[in-house]
Amino acid sequence: MPVVMDADRISRTLTRIAHEIVERNKGVENLAIVGVRTRGVHIARRLARSLAEIAGREVPTGALDITLYRDDLMRHAVGPQPLVRRTEIPFTIDDRRILLVDDVLYTGRTTRAALDALIDFGRPKSIQLVVLVDRGHRELPIKADYVGKNLPTSSGESVQVRLMESDGEDAVVLEREGGA
Repeated sequence: MPVVMDADRISRTLTRIAHEIVERNKGVENLAIVGVRTRGVHIARRLARSLAEIAGREVPTGALDITLYRDDLMRHAVGPQPLVRRTEIPFTIDDRRILLVDDVLYTGRTTRAALDALIDFGRPKSIQLVVLVDRGHRELPIKADYVGKNLPTSSGESVQVRLMESDGEDAVVLEREGGA
């Protein structure tokens, strides 16, 4: 299991992305961050802290649960029902520039579901996608605006993002399917 990114690299990467966000958006005016549950929320909160340090002002941050918007869960409804968690967006998204944050961009289906869910909360001025890792293999025409690391993978590999908040460590690990 090769470690692709360690804690220090993840931290530096998120700081770099925060600087890119400030530069592209000419500050943080009218920005809000929404993380896709679960690890996208942790990354979103870290980005919000970095943005506050860089720009000197807080950026509203929320959490989005996309469970009911996923096309793969609704089509295969046999077995245990998916766990639906809370969406917490304590601000209006109308006319804001939203930074949608997730840990890994793969087929694009999670992002499509997140876009559908987000639009149900209002009409943002724009949505920019932030991902820690882009592993390729897109099935939908979705591209991230900010990428921490491009990591080309084979279909027999998976990318595991581990974060202190949920996993007790910060690391991005490349695994062979089947756990090898």
